[in-house]
Amino acid sequence: MVSPTSNKARQSRKLPSELIQARRFGKTRSAQSTALFEDYVELIAELLAGTGEARPTDIARRLGVSHATAIKTISRLKRAGLATSRPYRGVFLTEEGRSLAERVHVRHRLVVDLLRAVGVPTESAEADAEGIEHHVSEVTLRAFAQFLKARRSKR
Repeated sequence: MVSPTSNKARQSRKLPSELIQARRFGKTRSAQSTALFEDYVELIAELLAGTGEARPTDIARRLGVSHATAIKTISRLKRAGLATSRPYRGVFLTEEGRSLAERVHVRHRLVVDLLRAVGVPTESAEADAEGIEHHVSEVTLRAFAQFLKARRSKR
């Protein structure tokens, strides 16, 4: 038996047009496909900044994937012009790769800051930002930044 509340809520919720809904789902699929590259370049940049090298073994361990998966994805990054590698030296980012890593890092920090501002504990905010950062639009990111700026100016 359906409760009157859930039925009423269901009736008030209208489906978007097919075109709008298809665009929304398409955006999500696109974000999922770019998320992998973004995670890799962000991690490579962090490893290079922290230890001076980004070895496939370290990348695999930190992302929780097999060494073979890391090698395969690094090869895709190289074909996309985002990374290079040298024998016995690990992986390096191209200028394009560094630029992408910086954009992803800024987006990640903004999402974490917003989540923390609304009361999410730091560890949860960091973990949740890993998924959100790939799916949030530039419009939404600007709104996040504006919200945080207004919040800081009130202090």
